[in-house]
Amino acid sequence: MNSPDITTMDIAAINALIEGDMKLVDALILRRLHSDVVLINQVGHYIVNSGGKRLRPIIVLLAARALNYPGAQHVELATIIEFIHTATLLHDDVVDGSDKRRNRDTANAVWGNATSVLVGDFLYSRAFEMMVDINMMRIMEILSHATNRIAEGEVLQLLNCHDADIDEQKYFEVILRKTATLFEAGAQLGAVLCGAASHHERALADYGRHLGIAFQIIDDALDYSSSDSEIGKNIGDDLAEGKPTLPLLRAMQVGTDTQRQALRDAIVEGGRERIGVVVDAIESTDAIEYTSRLAKEEAAKAKAALAELPGSTYRDALAAVADFAVKRKN
Repeated sequence: MNSPDITTMDIAAINALIEGDMKLVDALILRRLHSDVVLINQVGHYIVNSGGKRLRPIIVLLAARALNYPGAQHVELATIIEFIHTATLLHDDVVDGSDKRRNRDTANAVWGNATSVLVGDFLYSRAFEMMVDINMMRIMEILSHATNRIAEGEVLQLLNCHDADIDEQKYFEVILRKTATLFEAGAQLGAVLCGAASHHERALADYGRHLGIAFQIIDDALDYSSSDSEIGKNIGDDLAEGKPTLPLLRAMQVGTDTQRQALRDAIVEGGRERIGVVVDAIESTDAIEYTSRLAKEEAAKAKAALAELPGSTYRDALAAVADFAVKRKN
């Protein structure tokens, strides 16, 4: 199935299209973040207001609007998705020992690991409180399954760290669970909320899944192809954590024996001591080009899935999000 023929939109045009809805989402985020425990308010506001793209809630809003949803609960679902995503960020930064995200100190760097984990738990539980308020069992089913798969993905990634024998299949299994699952759920929920036909629900779920895969692949490429200021974290963070991401896997596959051994050693031992050798190996092979090509293929699959939806500016915007995901620099 071919991708829908669309007019190109940039991220500013996408944001303008749903400006009213996003203002409601931002207001609801602030309202539902509130707790009489002051530290929860401080950490929650710090991480939610840290300059994220709000891409996951944007997808919920666009998906619902693309199927002519007339109500207001898409705002609640977009907020729920953002809370779940924010909770995963808090937990991820603790697990990874990260001290920078989006050019700011991580919450765990400011308040410590225990606080970050517990505030992440608060955000998860607040998200489920909001799901109960919506009172649709299908939504509860999709989101509870998604959060479970995200946790599985994080554990799989932990098991893969420092393992230089990981292949692409195992790499894709991790990103399918830890990243693509929430994109898939967000897009699918837009259809569920509308009571849409099953083929529309499947189409949006497929769109979200392929988009999430593309987004994560590009994230992994940016770890070796952008400056610190562009991506908002330290170059080589993945290497420091011993993560065998796609650029490393490709460089090992096509590099020289010497490069292959250096990359294996870097993955097994972690740290940034070999970052220069690793970057040289990646730059002297087609690792970044290969990674980008696979991301673009996933984005194309996401756009092709949208052909099932009726034509609209909102469908065009969903397609444009897929383009943005693979063209971004951070």
